[in-house]
Amino acid sequence: MSGDLGPRVAIWAAEKFVAEKRNCDIWLFGDEGQLKSIYKNSRDPYHQINIVHCTEKVSMDDNPLHVIRHKKSSSMYQSLLALARGEVDAAVSAGNTGALLVMSKHLIETISGIERPAICKSMPVREGQTFMLDLGANINCTPEQLHQFALMASILVDPEKNADQLARVGLLNIGTEHAKGTELLQAAQELFMQEIRFSYAGFIEANQIFSGDLDVIACDGFHGNIALKASEGTARFIGEKIQSAFQGNFLRKLSLLLLWPILRTLRQSLDPAVYNGAILLGLKKPVIKSHGDADKKAFLQAIRVAHEQVLLDIPQKISSCLH
Repeated sequence: MSGDLGPRVAIWAAEKFVAEKRNCDIWLFGDEGQLKSIYKNSRDPYHQINIVHCTEKVSMDDNPLHVIRHKKSSSMYQSLLALARGEVDAAVSAGNTGALLVMSKHLIETISGIERPAICKSMPVREGQTFMLDLGANINCTPEQLHQFALMASILVDPEKNADQLARVGLLNIGTEHAKGTELLQAAQELFMQEIRFSYAGFIEANQIFSGDLDVIACDGFHGNIALKASEGTARFIGEKIQSAFQGNFLRKLSLLLLWPILRTLRQSLDPAVYNGAILLGLKKPVIKSHGDADKKAFLQAIRVAHEQVLLDIPQKISSCLH
C-alpha cells in the first residue's frame, strides 16, 4: 500500500470498485494492523476484499536495485510476486516508479519481442482518445524500441479489431518537417514508414498532443515525461487562474454562478483523476502505475484501468501481434 495520501485512499477505491464489480476480488498488500483499523467500518458486504500482511514498504527515495535485493517482504514486491504466480490478474501501485519498473521486469518479465516496457496512458484530448508513451520508463531509446512502443499502443486503440482504419501514429519531434530531429528520430521514422500494422502520420510537435488527431504518440521517456508534467502543471495553473478570476467583488461572484454549469463541465473534462492509471505496457501481465498523489477517485480509475486490461487480455494481444 503506497501513495502520498496513505492506504485510506486505496481502501475507499477498493470498496467502491467491488461494489461495481460483484465478480471481482481485490487483495490489499500492506501492514495488516493499519489496514484493518481503516477497514473495520468497511462497505464490503460480500467480502471481496482480502488483506495480505507485509512487513516492509518501499519509500519514494529507495534505490530500485536495493529494493529488489533487500525488500522482498515489501507490499510492492509481494503484490507483484502474487501476480507472477497467477494468484491475482493485475497489480496497481502508487509507489516508487523506478522500483515498480525494476521489480515488474524481474518478476513479470517482458513479452517476447519487446525489449523494454513503456509507461503509457490516455491523454485528455479534444475528441476521442490518444495514447502516449513512453512517459518516463526509458530515458534513452533506440529506433527499434520506439517502433515497439508505437506498435503496442496501436493495439490498445482497437484491441478487438472492430475498426476498419488502422491506428494513426505520430512521433514526437521539434517540428513536423520530414528532415527535422535527431538521427535517432530519423531512423525511427524509417521504421514507422515501413510498418503496415498501423498508419504512420509523421512527426508531430508538442502543441498537437491534445488535438485528438492521432491515436498514438510515441516518444522516449525523457521527453514524454517532460511533456506530461508540463501539461499537468499547465492544467493546474489554468484552474487556479479561473478560480482567482471570480474572487473579489459581488459582480464577479454573480458571474461565477451564471457560468458555473460551463465551468463544471470544463473542470470534469480536465480532471486528472479521469486519466489516472498508466499502463506498464510490454509486460506479460498487467501492471498499472497510479499517481503518487492520487485521491480516491483517481485511484479508483487506476483500478478500472487494470480491470479493463485483464478483460481485454492486452498482453496476449500484443504477443499475438508480434508473432
